[in-house]
Amino acid sequence: MKKQFILLTALFVVSMAGSLVYSLGLPAVFGQTKSVTERPRITRTASTARSETSRSKAFIAAAAANASSLSSLSWPFGGKNQTGWAIYVPLIAHAIGAEPDADSAEFAANLSYWQEAKGLPATGVVDAATMQAFAGYWQSQRLGKSAPANRELLSAPITDFWDSGRDPNMLQLERTTYAAYKRMIAAAAKDLGKELRFTPNGELAAGEKFLRIVSAYRSPEYQAALRKREPNAGRVALAKNSPHFTGHALDIYVGGEPVTTKDPNRLIQVQTPAYRWLVKNASKFGFYPYFYEPWHWEYVPGR
Repeated sequence: MKKQFILLTALFVVSMAGSLVYSLGLPAVFGQTKSVTERPRITRTASTARSETSRSKAFIAAAAANASSLSSLSWPFGGKNQTGWAIYVPLIAHAIGAEPDADSAEFAANLSYWQEAKGLPATGVVDAATMQAFAGYWQSQRLGKSAPANRELLSAPITDFWDSGRDPNMLQLERTTYAAYKRMIAAAAKDLGKELRFTPNGELAAGEKFLRIVSAYRSPEYQAALRKREPNAGRVALAKNSPHFTGHALDIYVGGEPVTTKDPNRLIQVQTPAYRWLVKNASKFGFYPYFYEPWHWEYVPGR
């Protein structure tokens, strides 16, 4: 009888607790919690449907505008007008978190969010102001005034260079930059094994040109002599304060003519698997691009 009484009492308590739970709207299963501030469910109404449809149509229109301006947009950089932005599609896509399909609505939508974050009209259309904003963003990632004053140079093996006949005096680069470069190549070997040739231990295979160093450390004296020898060479004349002076800048072979800035050559370069891999992965190893030269990458330690 005593056991029956205890059992009946326990059942009564459980029953009363269940009633209390139900009346208070608390979770029916003990041990579970429920947030008091649950997000209300969004009811899809005719007005929200129209808004979404309108926004979708706007991005489709923006995608059409982007496709049209890829090779025709005029925008200023470097003291002259640039024509088109097809060369920068991989970099733009990486910056906005989209696939490099410049004529897609998804690309336009992601671009609009990036524009909004930068204080630009969120149109999803690549215009001159947007390209200038991208240029400023990419330039801000470079060494600039943050370049280390002290440098510890080493001579890398000639096998790491694109030109096997390179002057032995031109094989120098900063020590930590070289270590980061070698780590980057080892990572590329895991991802690009079907596109490029690597050894089993993650080195570039003999005869593989992609991702080898074209140029590294150049002294101010060497650069001055180069300008004197080629006074009308545009990119040489511009490099009076070259990042290569730091030993942290590398020109890396990504295709085409190694260091030619003509648009057709740069367009070839940015379409190679090597370049597109660098765009997505180089920053993991501390390397950031000079957007105008697809081959030029700068190691910025600590970023």
